[in-house]
Amino acid sequence: MSKLKETLLEKIEGWRPRTTRLLKEYGDVKVSDVTITQAIGGARGVKCLVTDISYLDPFEGIRFRGHTIPETLAALPKVPGHEMPYVEGFLYLLLTGDKPTEEQTAEVIAEFKKRKKVPDYVFDVIRALPADSHPMAMFSNAILAMEKESIFAKKYKEGISKMDYWDSTYEDALNLLAKLPTIAAYIYRLKYKNGDIIPSDPNLDFGGDFAHMMGIDKPYDDVSRLYFILHSDHESGNVSAHTGHLVASALSDVYYAISAMLGGLAGPLHGLANEMVLRWIQGVMDKMGGKTPDEEEMKKFVWDTLNSGQVIPGYGHAVLRKTDPRYAAQREFCLKHLPDDPIFKYVDILYKVTPDILKEHGKAKNPWPNVDAQSGVIQWFYGLTEYDFYTVLFGIGRSLGILSNIIWDRALGYPIERPKSLTTAMLEEAAGIK
Repeated sequence: MSKLKETLLEKIEGWRPRTTRLLKEYGDVKVSDVTITQAIGGARGVKCLVTDISYLDPFEGIRFRGHTIPETLAALPKVPGHEMPYVEGFLYLLLTGDKPTEEQTAEVIAEFKKRKKVPDYVFDVIRALPADSHPMAMFSNAILAMEKESIFAKKYKEGISKMDYWDSTYEDALNLLAKLPTIAAYIYRLKYKNGDIIPSDPNLDFGGDFAHMMGIDKPYDDVSRLYFILHSDHESGNVSAHTGHLVASALSDVYYAISAMLGGLAGPLHGLANEMVLRWIQGVMDKMGGKTPDEEEMKKFVWDTLNSGQVIPGYGHAVLRKTDPRYAAQREFCLKHLPDDPIFKYVDILYKVTPDILKEHGKAKNPWPNVDAQSGVIQWFYGLTEYDFYTVLFGIGRSLGILSNIIWDRALGYPIERPKSLTTAMLEEAAGIK
């Protein structure tokens, strides 16, 4: 058993009594009331999910195992000679709640390297799809094809104890995570680079090897590390995280769960938002003839946009009430590495003028930018100009958090998810409508 797995087992055995006590002694304590608006409106704000992997604070942003994004980036071991931390060390933090040492991070790197080889039939599946297939569909199909590799599925058929479900789920999760960069880069090179595939470099870490296989020079390796960490988790209620949890709650293995997760992430109201923001910004640039506007010109454009009934993409968030720290981390990177990029200049000016205008306009609960207002700009700058692939990048990162959650779901014995429905007539009765 690896040291990470031993540490995780100790954490699980220490955590189980807490969950058991809550259920036995405090199971009737109410933590949420549900309104008709919430019932009809997608259960927004209903407190009915449990995760210790991350929490979205309205004013601090996402906390990974209790740590803000700046705290997380500062605490994790960094790749020598680079600004950003190892993704492998971040996974250690998500799984255990502990800040990893250099040695513990190196152990996760070694685990991934042992597991990263992708079966040849996966590439056959990808190549068999129509050439114009969306890269997310190709990614999802590739992951689903590997379901036959599931250790959990085999162990379950053998009749293992429920207390041991987490063990084989852990093995599946690490096996899958280790392969995702290779699969994603293969899809990219096949679809957009005439099938000129770049083999994996066994000497590189998760983010570094992905950048290498994509064929994009430094510092894109740091872009990848940052992107995967920032997009890894966002509580359990967003579509991708909830879908992964929901499917896994049926004891479907992680290959089914992550394939399903990608389906939710592919929607324009979720993972496609960064593409939509970038397209919008480029449209603004076209309208302005490609010149960089001053703040007064941008203010007029923003007001004209709002007064015409349109929105400013990338601004606002369902929970956050401040600038998304994921946006801030990427903005800091841009200010250092691409301050003169024409697209970033537009993003920068929008950031300076839009929040105050939205406050004055009065219709936005949160006038601050979210992660999508920045992320596509960086990808475009480093040559990844294929919009459709952006969500695949999101999918790699989001898998880190979702798989960590699924392991802990199994460790704590969470049941199949099954909320109760009401009819419209029942809602009308509750509202006193006759």
